[in-house]
Amino acid sequence: MTTQPVNLYETLDSFSDLWSPRIVAQFNDYDVRVAKFHGEYLWHAHLDTDELFIVVAGRLTIHLREDGVERAVTLGKGDTYVVPRGTEHKPVSDAESRILMVEPTGTLTVGDTHEEVPDYVDATTGHHPGRAER
Repeated sequence: MTTQPVNLYETLDSFSDLWSPRIVAQFNDYDVRVAKFHGEYLWHAHLDTDELFIVVAGRLTIHLREDGVERAVTLGKGDTYVVPRGTEHKPVSDAESRILMVEPTGTLTVGDTHEEVPDYVDATTGHHPGRAER
């Protein structure tokens, strides 16, 4: 990682891939990632970690399945939400949204349990800005 400040907006403007996070900072054992979302992701769960979402631009709906009950949380610009560990969830965005996420380094974007991964989803632990896109 760099010892210089990283501008979130410049980083988000530097790539076009959807559902393909870039690691903009690391601290302790955590990654700070930014990504562009548009459309539907896939149902998945992170068994051992919570996942923090902050909407930088746009609107994001996170569908959740807990104890056989499905519900949705909708976030606008500036909103934050933590998906608890082990909770199945599926982010959905009707238009391009820009998201900041914080999760442990090495966390796979499609979680520990997930549906079949469609071609448009980048199953990754994050990319560093400036490196070639997938």
